[in-house]
Amino acid sequence: MSAGMELSGHFKPTPGHFEVLNSSTGPNVTLTLNTDENQESFAFQVTLASVLGLITLATILSNAFVIATISQSRKLQTPANFLIASLAVTDLLVSVLVMPICVLYTVTHVWSLGQVICDIWLSSDITCCTASILHLCVIALDRYWAITDAVEYAKKRTQARAAAMVATAWIIAISISLPPFFWRQVKAGELTTCSVNKDHIFYTIYSTFGAFYIPTLLLIALYGRIYVEARKRILRQSPKKAGKRLTSAHLSTNSPASVASTSPLHCGRQDLCSDSGSLGSDNQIRVTVSDSLLEKKRISAARERKATKTLGVILGAYIVCWLPFFIYTLLVPLCPSCFYAELFDFFNWLGYVNSLINPIIYTMSNDDFKKAFHKLMSFRCCRRQ
Repeated sequence: MSAGMELSGHFKPTPGHFEVLNSSTGPNVTLTLNTDENQESFAFQVTLASVLGLITLATILSNAFVIATISQSRKLQTPANFLIASLAVTDLLVSVLVMPICVLYTVTHVWSLGQVICDIWLSSDITCCTASILHLCVIALDRYWAITDAVEYAKKRTQARAAAMVATAWIIAISISLPPFFWRQVKAGELTTCSVNKDHIFYTIYSTFGAFYIPTLLLIALYGRIYVEARKRILRQSPKKAGKRLTSAHLSTNSPASVASTSPLHCGRQDLCSDSGSLGSDNQIRVTVSDSLLEKKRISAARERKATKTLGVILGAYIVCWLPFFIYTLLVPLCPSCFYAELFDFFNWLGYVNSLINPIIYTMSNDDFKKAFHKLMSFRCCRRQ
């Protein structure tokens, strides 16, 4: 019994041995868990960087194509399209100056580019995004004047006037982006974050209202008036006024071979007219009579419908992309505990996507843009061959 006790006592692990055993295996378990977490985190970062990189590249290409299309097509070089080209330039600046750095910062959540690059990036972000939003207001204002005061505004609608409107949008955007740099504090040591100081609630209200809420109210008011005026134009068709009647005719016959006839046609507004010559009742000429004035009105009405629909799509896309970000930006200073970095990044990138959507909407909704774009692409392909 004693021998057995000694044997069991000899192999019985002491508390010291047990602790050593734990200390020797614990780090291995922890290291394995950390390795798995790091691999998952790395895979997520690579996927996120790829998605955001594709969005950035698509934004660059789409806006560059709009600029190239307008610059290569004389037909598109009008004051209205000058504003669209200026919007494309602004969105291109967003995709070149802001989005690539934001990809890095969103993926790593650590700022490693220094104070100077941080200041340049923040100022470019606020200025270019605000200018992009204000360009939508400028385009809506131009459209509003063109549809409500077509005759007078046609005389004033010049490249110089469009340039002045664009300059005003940029001045307002710069005035919104500058104030944070007057009270920023340079942090001692290495900078690990780069963001606008949210402690100044008055600037937050000033910037959000100036960059989004006021322009949005203006856009809704302008698009509402444009829609009403467009509907009036569509419904304003006067059947009493007859324009020149356009007649098209073709000969239909029951015989295998038709005989030409130079005899005059005797018909009013009919679908079928008989020839007074020798063709008889077997041969009939089908005549289509249309009122050219009515036809022009129908074409004009179709264009107005399409333009109105395009404006609605633009306004809807703009609100969907930017409204969540500006609501959240206004909410965070009032409720600091409501801030979540991932949610902020999502809303921020949703706003950037608007710079990708703008050129797609304008290009797809305009037949002239489509034709000029196809010509540009075919020309490029022919040059490569």
